[in-house]
Amino acid sequence: MSIRFRYADRIPPWLRNKFVVTIIIFVLWVLLFDANNLLDRFRDIRRYKSLQRDQEYYTRRIEEDRHKLEELHSDNESLEKFAREQYRMKRPDEDIYVIISPEEEKRVQRESTARK
Repeated sequence: MSIRFRYADRIPPWLRNKFVVTIIIFVLWVLLFDANNLLDRFRDIRRYKSLQRDQEYYTRRIEEDRHKLEELHSDNESLEKFAREQYRMKRPDEDIYVIISPEEEKRVQRESTARK
């Protein structure tokens, strides 16, 4: 019995209180084990913010594409310009020179290796 009391004496008095122990267990449960624990909540908040940024980006891209589409439907010169730039179409008596920035070249190389 003396061994049991020696270990009990090493525990601080405030940890021997059953209310403090209950509160500590409750806090640990809420932080780590509960279905709505704080770790998952922080992860969900981070994902939510990321999805909001994606939504803003795609909304902006939709507006830009809608504007381009409207421009293509309204003007034949714009349609020809678009076809020449995007699909590298040319007239029979023309030569096309494509100038690619280093960043664009890296992206194209990554895409071509990904397809293989």
